[in-house]
Amino acid sequence: MKRYYSTGIKTMKNFIRSRIASFGHAFRGLWYVLRTQQNAWIHAALTAMVVVLGLWLALPARDWAVLALTIAMVWMAETLNTSIEAVVDLASPTHHPLAKVGKDVGAAAVLIVAIVAVVVGLLILGPPLWARIAPWVW
Repeated sequence: MKRYYSTGIKTMKNFIRSRIASFGHAFRGLWYVLRTQQNAWIHAALTAMVVVLGLWLALPARDWAVLALTIAMVWMAETLNTSIEAVVDLASPTHHPLAKVGKDVGAAAVLIVAIVAVVVGLLILGPPLWARIAPWVW
């Protein structure tokens, strides 16, 4: 019985170590995206602006949930696009028409999500922002 128990603890320790390592890999991937992709800096700046604006407007929880999901979609698209670009560059170091298609389609995914994010941002932030600034304008 003791042998089984110690094996279970060892397995649990390995599981925990591998989860910690997984977070490390993920953060290195995110850092790579931030270091190498100019659009990621734009996403980061806009993410920060939306969060600050949302705090200033005291948005309700439901609006925060929609904004959080929308922000996550943009970041997911950007990171997946960067991943696609890296894999395509590895698989096809020379120019190839299908490599271009892969990269262009990945970029299109980011564009689609970014456009939707702007629309969601306007729908959620627009009315309370207008209510706040309208007295100053008129």
